[in-house]
Amino acid sequence: MLLSSPKQKLLDRYLEGRCAPDSWYQQSIPRRPAGSCVPMSLAQEQIWLRSLRAPENPSLYNETITIHGNGPFDVAMLERSLAEIVRRHEAWRTFFDVSNGAPAQVVHAAPKAVEILVLDLRDVPIECREARAMRAVSEQVQIPFDLECGPLLKAMLLNLDDANHRFVVIVHQGIVDGVSAYQIFPTELAALYGAFLADKPSPLSDLSIQFGDFSIWQRAWLSGHTRAQQLEYWRSRLRDPFPELEWPKRRPREMPETCAGAVLPFAVPNEVFEAADRLARSEGVTLFTTLLAGFATLLHSYTRQKQFVVGTLSPAGRKRAECQNLLGYFLNPVALRFDFSEEPTFCELLSQTSRIVSEAISHDDIPFESLQQELGLQRGFGSFLRVAISLQPKSPALGNGWQVTTMDAELSGSRWDFYLAFIQRDQRLEGRVQYNPALFDEKAIVATIEQLFYVLKIVTSGPAARIRATFEQPARD
Repeated sequence: MLLSSPKQKLLDRYLEGRCAPDSWYQQSIPRRPAGSCVPMSLAQEQIWLRSLRAPENPSLYNETITIHGNGPFDVAMLERSLAEIVRRHEAWRTFFDVSNGAPAQVVHAAPKAVEILVLDLRDVPIECREARAMRAVSEQVQIPFDLECGPLLKAMLLNLDDANHRFVVIVHQGIVDGVSAYQIFPTELAALYGAFLADKPSPLSDLSIQFGDFSIWQRAWLSGHTRAQQLEYWRSRLRDPFPELEWPKRRPREMPETCAGAVLPFAVPNEVFEAADRLARSEGVTLFTTLLAGFATLLHSYTRQKQFVVGTLSPAGRKRAECQNLLGYFLNPVALRFDFSEEPTFCELLSQTSRIVSEAISHDDIPFESLQQELGLQRGFGSFLRVAISLQPKSPALGNGWQVTTMDAELSGSRWDFYLAFIQRDQRLEGRVQYNPALFDEKAIVATIEQLFYVLKIVTSGPAARIRATFEQPARD
């Protein structure tokens, strides 16, 4: 069953972390008393625990946010703006430690200044500048953060030529998510930079709560009946027989497992993007639903499995209105179980996809690792959820000729075998594939993306056709 238009719009906003179910508004999140011990949020705790289990790859959770400018930045104003953001948001001056035997956040006083490393590449031969810039950022990304002593972010400014400047913030994943990277941080930075450059005060209003207040509230809220209800939902969705995804393009997994990582950027052909967007609108679903259903169709054509599970990242903690403007990490992986046993048409698959996404994000608060453990779904190689897809939050117009991107540096690791992230910009659609090169070579990744474009082109031109009849053979090599 397709969702009504108002419900679909609500789902769209929810996927972008911009609204909350009514039941969450019943009680506001209070400010914590001064001097309170602040636990890690449930999502932060999972990242912290994973970092302890993988000490051989300490930079696995380092992220980049890049602001591209078509004119020079004023370094002093940029440093002042960044320092004000760190002052406003406790999460960006928080370190991780253990207090009274429990994982805790340690919030430090706002620094008087945040230094930006400036790298001028204008004397580098023009044909070498891009590679030199990427290498400089990647080298910084490889340096691990000290989670106990911090800080958990650092910044650098790269000047490539008079019209190509990049402000790069490298930040630990425990304090940043997609909404933070694509919406909150760049919007606040642009507003502050413009005001300070014009010798005006900050135009930003005070935050009603801080991330630590949410962490305390979250742990109290997710208990008793609420937790039991969500756990029962996942028990019913992930009951045996459990359909593991058997991806034929993946090399055999070796033990001990590696967490190597690589990133491949891509651009979606305009005609494919426009066709997917038109179909989404005509069927009353989101663009993400259409992309996800297309990806599921590709996996089905690869594997011939009637059922399998794909992951996505749900903005679990951003259901609260108070959390909409907070920098921090609110995401939780959720498992989406697809069923092709009824030989659906693509329109029917869109309906199925919309329903399972809606249900999943309505039951997305239990940390995935805890859920996996309680339901006994671990595998010999670790998590059963190794392939994921997302549509990154849209970035607002920033002015100043600025544009924001992420996942721009070479990675030292990846928690996923294959993570497909779409990024919508104005009238075009881009993406990044983050993958494990121990399991896939780049040629296989390129072929997979090209085959996804092919699948989307076919299903959007004939969505009423049965998927099995359309793809009797695997998508073209």
